[in-house]
Amino acid sequence: MIAIARLLFALTAVVLAVVAGVLFAVVITANGTTWLHVVQVLLLIVCCLWLAWGFNTAVVGIFSRRGVRWTAETPTRRSASRTAILMPVYNEDAEAVLARVAAMIEGLQSIRRMGQFDVHVLSDSTKPECVVAERRATFLVAAGLECGGQIFYRNRTKNTGRKAGNIADFVTNSGGAYDYMLILDADSLMRPETMLEMVARMDADTELALLQTQPLIIGRRTLFGRALQFSAALYSPIFSRGIASLQGREGPFWGHNAIIRTRAFADHCGLPNLSGKPPFGGHILSHDFVEAALLARSGFKVRVDPDLQGSFEEAPTNLIEYAKRDRRWCQGNLQHGRLIPAPRIRLWSRIAMVSGIMAYAASPIWLMFLVVSLLDPIMGPQPNYFPADSLFPVFPQPETGKALLLLLGIFLLLLLPKTLIAFSTAFSRRGRTFGGALTVLGGATLELAMTSALAPIMMMFQSKAVAEILLGLDSGWPSTDRDDEGLPLKPAFQASWWMVIAGAALLFTTFFYAFELFFWVCPIAIPLLVAPLFISLTADPALGDRVRVTRLLSTPFELDPEPVIRASERWRHRLMDEVAARLSAPAGESAPARVPLPAH
Repeated sequence: MIAIARLLFALTAVVLAVVAGVLFAVVITANGTTWLHVVQVLLLIVCCLWLAWGFNTAVVGIFSRRGVRWTAETPTRRSASRTAILMPVYNEDAEAVLARVAAMIEGLQSIRRMGQFDVHVLSDSTKPECVVAERRATFLVAAGLECGGQIFYRNRTKNTGRKAGNIADFVTNSGGAYDYMLILDADSLMRPETMLEMVARMDADTELALLQTQPLIIGRRTLFGRALQFSAALYSPIFSRGIASLQGREGPFWGHNAIIRTRAFADHCGLPNLSGKPPFGGHILSHDFVEAALLARSGFKVRVDPDLQGSFEEAPTNLIEYAKRDRRWCQGNLQHGRLIPAPRIRLWSRIAMVSGIMAYAASPIWLMFLVVSLLDPIMGPQPNYFPADSLFPVFPQPETGKALLLLLGIFLLLLLPKTLIAFSTAFSRRGRTFGGALTVLGGATLELAMTSALAPIMMMFQSKAVAEILLGLDSGWPSTDRDDEGLPLKPAFQASWWMVIAGAALLFTTFFYAFELFFWVCPIAIPLLVAPLFISLTADPALGDRVRVTRLLSTPFELDPEPVIRASERWRHRLMDEVAARLSAPAGESAPARVPLPAH
């Protein structure tokens, strides 16, 4: 049954893309065909196939009722399984990371289930000040919650394999003590009841090796961050339902906020180093896709359960930090091109890798389509109204109807899923958790406007990333800055000045050489022209706070934060205050340790 559903899904996407290509070919070749027309049509078909794939995922999610069953109740049966909660850290804000750890431990203690969990803070930090801060914050949490025997800290001096190597190091040295490992990111936060439910589902199905949740974004103040978290809260659960409806036994792994059967991971998920140098060789960056494929290849189930709520993460607060993180993901996903032909990998796992590649390749393909579309009227021959085989003038044949139909179809692929989700949410019980119908529709409209303006900028960032990788440039391993500190105009301009030039060149070229396209390229060129200002403004926390007052872009977790979110904020202030007090105390007068922190 799942094979038939996947086949219909793929065929629908292909048919939609081919229909778009045929309509476009009819429009642009009405008065003759050139090699540029052929390139345009092929590029458009590829782009529309990617759009149709996302459209189909959303539609399946909208009409699927899969997974709406859990009510966040604490499982009544205690599990005999042992679970390690893993918190990898790399040069992060230690107080913020350990505040999230403390909130989760406190939540598990409050429902008397901490006994089946241990927490491991797995540091790969390279900055001495970060290591000191992590040790100090871990000690304070252990002392404050009297959980010294259940929280462990270690710092690797050699960061072999990056995050994947960090997890592998834990599995090799400590994994045998645990049935499961709940893998988080440094910005992850999870409701304790969700953790217990995940353990219960793993206990109930011995074939289930990996259970993924849908993390939702919280805690953002800037306009950019608020748009991200609103979009995630409103749309991501629906898209996840679409993914879940087609996953079968080969579901996704997004690298964090997921629970994994430790022995299955140890037996089947050893990652090789790819031959050659980075960016295509060396350590596998996007290890999550590969690990999911290896587990599925070995006969285990990999699954995302969209009904598992209470799973959270943070996100970059400005477009520059977002693009920096995206650059690393782009390199990791493009590496998968070498892994797709690997033996015995299941077909749906291969398709997932292709989808991951297309998430970044689509941008340069759209850019090439734009460039070729500009070259066509500039390089194309002038129309000949008096061909030699005709006594009468032959005028161009307009194909306005087909052009408008094509344009409408592309807009539907882009906008219809979000529109359906927004309206169905606005007038439902779920809409009340966002603040009501008007705030849902107003927020969706603002998010759509921002997304439309950001699209050309993201297209350029991603195209640049793909070009750098193809030229052999490695992304390195930069840490992520998640603080809402704002972004002045100068660094925004330094990161995007080349977009300003590209936007100006696009307007100049079309105005003087292809004026019939001038107004069509304005929605692309103008955002590029003002990219530094737009990036800086959307990174301003004060502007985000003013939008918050209107309740636009509000999420349920902002209007009514869950206890674990409140606890995380409380612990962050507490840790910051305690650190400040200790650092300001005269030498030799710091408070003695209350609870010793055990060695790893």
